[in-house]
Amino acid sequence: MIDLQDRVVAFTGIHNFRDYGGYAARDGQLKRKVLWRSGHHAEATADDLDKVHALGLSSVIDLRGDSERAGSPCLRHSRFEAKVLFHPGETASAQGKAVHEESAGEVRTAADAHQAMVRLYASMPWRPVLVGTYRLYFGALAGDAGPSLLHCLAGKDRTGLAAALTHHLLGVHADDAMADYLLTNSAGNIEARIDAGARHVRSGFGRDMDMDAVRTLMSVHPEFLDTAFAAIEARHGNIEAYAADMLGVTPDMIAQMKQNLIG
Repeated sequence: MIDLQDRVVAFTGIHNFRDYGGYAARDGQLKRKVLWRSGHHAEATADDLDKVHALGLSSVIDLRGDSERAGSPCLRHSRFEAKVLFHPGETASAQGKAVHEESAGEVRTAADAHQAMVRLYASMPWRPVLVGTYRLYFGALAGDAGPSLLHCLAGKDRTGLAAALTHHLLGVHADDAMADYLLTNSAGNIEARIDAGARHVRSGFGRDMDMDAVRTLMSVHPEFLDTAFAAIEARHGNIEAYAADMLGVTPDMIAQMKQNLIG
């Protein structure tokens, strides 16, 4: 049995920071401490930056759009040397909202929020700029055996889909991949993360959204990820075909990813 909370790392100003390695895969076990995921680092403390630096990151994959990066620039350690990878442009709306913020436009209740997120996940795998950064991400996993950090704003939707795709391509059982995805709902200081999300969401969409709706937007649900995978399979036949057609992930790249990430 895997202790899911064992992979969560506590930070003061970085939310949802955790190791998404360590799961049984098709040809062995994913390595620990080489696959990291989180929310943004714009509010990181000096101690937080020291802890991130100690991970020895080779690459940081930033799934946010240009406006998000400009509005919440990630703080870096004074000796930061990792490559920061992103495709320029907006990965969510043209206004530069995070994907969960974009979904909040017509939301007032938790039920509204849930349906908005389902609609979002049905289209998210084909957003051109997000696809561009996913391509860079998988290229990094295939080309560099060093530790990487994958993040967006909250580290749950764009990041969650990327991590789930990685798990699938490396042969992690679907139940383990879903458990990792759902760990967002219990990782770290949940109330602080929801409060931070509430400020972002309500600043753009007004204060009449009820708190249960905000919590839904700041959480994940199995139906969200299932919807994305079902949409991918409906359009491409399977996840591997989507990865090849949209993300340029070849069988040779998957083999190299396995060499780099499976111990």
